[in-house]
Amino acid sequence: MVAWRFKVLFDGDCPFCKLEARWLGRLGRSGRLVVEDIAAAEFDPAQYDRTLPELMGSLHGVFPDGRQTRGVETFREAYKAVGLGWALAPTGWPVVRPLCDALYTLFARHRVRLGRAFGRKCAGDRCAIPTARPKQLGPE
Repeated sequence: MVAWRFKVLFDGDCPFCKLEARWLGRLGRSGRLVVEDIAAAEFDPAQYDRTLPELMGSLHGVFPDGRQTRGVETFREAYKAVGLGWALAPTGWPVVRPLCDALYTLFARHRVRLGRAFGRKCAGDRCAIPTARPKQLGPE
């Protein structure tokens, strides 16, 4: 079996996130990409040195060596892991990257509201999006 190259931490209570994770999971059948639902009752964010509110704030990814990504960089790495890196490569170009990052941040901030319009149900703090800026993950 091929060891995983990248893991996506997604919110399984978010219809948009769940749809993308399901699609990526199907593409990643080779085992190079793993998806993990952070909304699952047994999920423990401490294993990634994060809190649940930090992880709920935006999409996160993890490399086998422990390095982490956030936001659009996570999408780029996930697509690379399934052999489709070329599809999102333009989102990393210097002129385009700030715009893509800003649009994703805007989406992530309002995804709960958008999700509710598509039937997302929130329980307790599981849908909470942090208002404080999460701790830095390092250079993206």
